[in-house]
Amino acid sequence: MPESVQRLLEQLTLAEKASLMSGANFWNTKAIDRLGIPSIMLTDGPHGLRKQGGAADHLGLNASIPATCFPTAATLANSWDVDLLRRVGESLGAEAAAERVSVLLGPGLNIKRNPLAGRNFEYFSEDPVLAGTMAAAFIAGVQSQGVAASAKHFAVNSQETHRMSIDEIVDERAMHELYLEGFRIAITHGDAWTVMSSYNRVNGTYANENHELMLDILRRRWGFDALVVTDWGGSNDRVAGLVAGNALEMPSTNGVTDAEIVHAVESGALDVAVLDARVAELLTLIERTAPTPTPTPTSAEGSGAGSGHASHASPADLDAHHELAVESARRSLVLLANRDGALPLGPRAGRIAVIGDFARTPRYQGAGSSLVNPTRIDSPLDALHDSALDVVGFEPGFSRMDGSSKRLRRRAVELAGRADTVLLFLGLDESAEAEAVDRTHMRLAQNQLDLADELIALGKAVIVVLAGGAPVELPFADRVDAILHGYLAGQGGGRAFVDALTGAVNPSGKLAETYPLRYEDVASSATFRLTEATSEHRESIYLGYRHYDKVGAPVRYPFGHGLSYTTFAYSDLVAGRSTVSVTVTNTGERAGSEIVQIYLEAPDAASGRFRAPRELGGFAKVSLEPGERAVVEVALVEHAFDAYDVTTHDWRTVPGTYAVLAGASSRDIRLGAPIEVDGEPWSFAGEDALPHYVSGHVDVVGAEEFATLLGRELPASEWSLDRPLSRDDIIAQTKGRGGFAGLLYWLITTSHDVLMRLGRPLAANNTHFALDLPFRSIPRLSGGAFDEDMLDGLLLMVNRHFFRGARRLISAAWTLRATKNRDPKAN
Repeated sequence: MPESVQRLLEQLTLAEKASLMSGANFWNTKAIDRLGIPSIMLTDGPHGLRKQGGAADHLGLNASIPATCFPTAATLANSWDVDLLRRVGESLGAEAAAERVSVLLGPGLNIKRNPLAGRNFEYFSEDPVLAGTMAAAFIAGVQSQGVAASAKHFAVNSQETHRMSIDEIVDERAMHELYLEGFRIAITHGDAWTVMSSYNRVNGTYANENHELMLDILRRRWGFDALVVTDWGGSNDRVAGLVAGNALEMPSTNGVTDAEIVHAVESGALDVAVLDARVAELLTLIERTAPTPTPTPTSAEGSGAGSGHASHASPADLDAHHELAVESARRSLVLLANRDGALPLGPRAGRIAVIGDFARTPRYQGAGSSLVNPTRIDSPLDALHDSALDVVGFEPGFSRMDGSSKRLRRRAVELAGRADTVLLFLGLDESAEAEAVDRTHMRLAQNQLDLADELIALGKAVIVVLAGGAPVELPFADRVDAILHGYLAGQGGGRAFVDALTGAVNPSGKLAETYPLRYEDVASSATFRLTEATSEHRESIYLGYRHYDKVGAPVRYPFGHGLSYTTFAYSDLVAGRSTVSVTVTNTGERAGSEIVQIYLEAPDAASGRFRAPRELGGFAKVSLEPGERAVVEVALVEHAFDAYDVTTHDWRTVPGTYAVLAGASSRDIRLGAPIEVDGEPWSFAGEDALPHYVSGHVDVVGAEEFATLLGRELPASEWSLDRPLSRDDIIAQTKGRGGFAGLLYWLITTSHDVLMRLGRPLAANNTHFALDLPFRSIPRLSGGAFDEDMLDGLLLMVNRHFFRGARRLISAAWTLRATKNRDPKAN
């Protein structure tokens, strides 16, 4: 602990210490003026600063100040470019510093368990090595500007449905090998100054109060000694959170939980030493992010590894940041398919019809707390008109949110009939992906699919340009000439698309997740978001490519897939325990970049062991001119030859002969070499009783086998209607209860449906946030307008004591109003 922090700690009163443990408002911590302790601002920003100038919210409903909207994490991950992620982090840090923001709430790096998870666009990958490595670079970049990054959401934030109450049931191996490993890499290698805890429970305990996660793993095992902040409204038991290692609760609770802390210390329920430790973490963060008069360089070309604080008064170079946003999108574009060299477009493309509403109004970011107000937007249509291509016209072809319009489709088909090549812009619209809601299927909107079928039937060349933050089914993939995927490409995506389509830029991105043929092929598809109280991770370690490769299932596009306008040859593989080298030669006629992926195939993993057949061990990106070759060295990750041993509760080397594989994707393996790994022989505990985990056919794992894997009985997966609702229950649990509870549920869900029909998906999604809100959070988040006594009345009303509860609520409201009238400071 710094001496300056110790001195402050000794001067603080108990009440002041408690007050520092929650926000002053929605985005700021409290100040202690008499000791010169300033308030600091925390704000959203996984891919762009979201500092709100007016009314504050956590779902992107109210406008924020203009800021650079970079590609989302799901997009940037496709670049596999560590240097790029650091530069993006530096730029975001510079913009935050210029706006006097001390903590940027990102990156998000939860593992993408299922393609339907509504927040997948904010997360990097289905693989922890790729996710953790990219996140570490981003964190280092942000913090080089004197702004703290916040690795989130710790941990197992795998779905949005009932996210504030859902209990993620995960076995110990999957927890460490998948869901925690990315965080370990990001936090330890990136030296994160803050971590944000997730809303959900993990194996029965809220993440924010989970001693195993917060104390045993994060602090003791990984050595994290900085600040943990709750997700907004994510505190359940304030004192239990402090004991588990959470310091800061956000947003403000209007003194409710401050009083709980004081009472706990005075009653002996909370050791003041625990409170002191948490307060010291906040004071250290304030000191770390304090502005200094000497700014750190913040150009888009990067500022090196400097660790000094940026001056909060230094203006950010938004023009340079926009150019970096364009470059980031270029490096992240994935060429999924390119038959007979349909791309890049040249003279033989002839007259080009541009069709699809996304060309004119691009879908460039997700929705919710990461919604950025961009400084500018480059649309693909404008960039196409500025190019040398012969664009004969544009038609939207379809309306957003799957609206029906035969006229739009007819006009698009007529335009295509006058052209030689169709550029068809398709994707997921704003209603499909957002915080607080999960997708209900993996399909594109039906009006887009119908339009694609009609255009393909014309016999023209059809080039599809995709937008969206997560995989979709692509039934037309084998019938079009090329598919270029931009994911959510940020404000510069329009120029990037056209640069790739015309060949000014050679696409080099590769998928950071697998594209299945259909949703039913996903290992977790049978259970994901379909239960109320728990989410059972019955697939265990077999997630994404680990599952498909284990059972040999066909996929649309494998993990790591991405084409180029040139070709690369691999040779001279040299395998070592810590480093692998391979020579890569550009054998084509264009300059390009290749992403070398090193996979490790474990002994007997393909058949007789409870282990994935191959796993990513490291990667590197290399840029080469035509005919140029380079020796690419790839550092292997720390646990490359390890598995997690549940008997010792630690990582353990698995000995034997491994195959070290160099590939262009998980299924495009170019070279392999054996390597012998020493270690004490051991077997995974209980394999004989886990036949589906040995075979990999986890899609048919039953409750009994999953319980055997866990080593305990499964908790109830559905809500009980037999007991009264309490403060810890969520509003969605009013469903099916009848009376006022049923009416409340109907009003909220009907409001959602009406808002969707009115074309207001952001406002509609906010109703899902309301449904998943615990009753206990209403007083804490109401800004003092709804107190604990009023909550008691509301709970009586939903528990079939309507009139008694209404009288109590009204009485409490009058009392609260009278109190505020007597004491204006209470307002």
